[in-house]
Amino acid sequence: MGLLNGKTALITGGARGQGRAHAVRSAQEGADVILLDITEPIGSVDYPLATAEDMAETVRQVEACDRRALSFDADVRNQSQLDAVVAAGIAEFGKIDILIANAGIWTRAPFWEMSEETWIDMTDINLTGVWKSAKAVAPHMIERQTGSIVITSSVNGLEPGPAYAHYVAAKHGVIGLMKNIALELAPFGVRCNSINPGAILTPMTNQQAAWDMFAGHEGGTYDDLLAGGYGFHALKGKTFLPPEAIADTAVYLNSALAENVTGVTIPVDAGHMLLTGVNQDPVK
Repeated sequence: MGLLNGKTALITGGARGQGRAHAVRSAQEGADVILLDITEPIGSVDYPLATAEDMAETVRQVEACDRRALSFDADVRNQSQLDAVVAAGIAEFGKIDILIANAGIWTRAPFWEMSEETWIDMTDINLTGVWKSAKAVAPHMIERQTGSIVITSSVNGLEPGPAYAHYVAAKHGVIGLMKNIALELAPFGVRCNSINPGAILTPMTNQQAAWDMFAGHEGGTYDDLLAGGYGFHALKGKTFLPPEAIADTAVYLNSALAENVTGVTIPVDAGHMLLTGVNQDPVK
């Protein structure tokens, strides 16, 4: 018996990376899935985003688990699109038991040099998009008096990071949002929690800006990324973690094993938050 047998999960940002891992692990545990992602460029994001082919591959992997999948090209910034996805999912599967609000982007710039477009794109997707996603499913879950919402935050929801104040602000914000959603939906039997991933190997992190950050200079490489990952984590032998590490935690939070767990955030960071840190580039 799977931990999610008979459930239906809606996953935002489901075409690849952590979203794909959520979809496949949920399917392996018995859930049907509804996937949505945007398959067009976002102006301030300088790495390639998901494609229709990425989404088709996620659907294929879910169906290989003998579960059903619906996919939609939809934007978490657009409430009417989210509402339409929820309505279509309910029409197909009869219910939505789970929301995994996973869609997100990551870019870098000092806050005083950051364009307004960069700030707005980040907060619209990583914070406001979570609110809109939860808003889309909440009436249905309230009506059914049951449901589980899992939000992707970050270790940067608990600590700052260099040259991405917009990301840090959004990820701190979703923890506060999670706690309020948990509080407001508790009387209806609906739970809400969040996960704080550490360094996870996905297309969002496996790209030049992240290579450069972990190398400490421009022209960084994939090997620099992996080498930096060891220093980011406390646990022996852990560099960038696979997205399945986050999906496994979401399976737990969405299952009956966590039926008494709501309003909490769980770091999945190989001990990163235990590290006291050191100034690698002190100004003397």
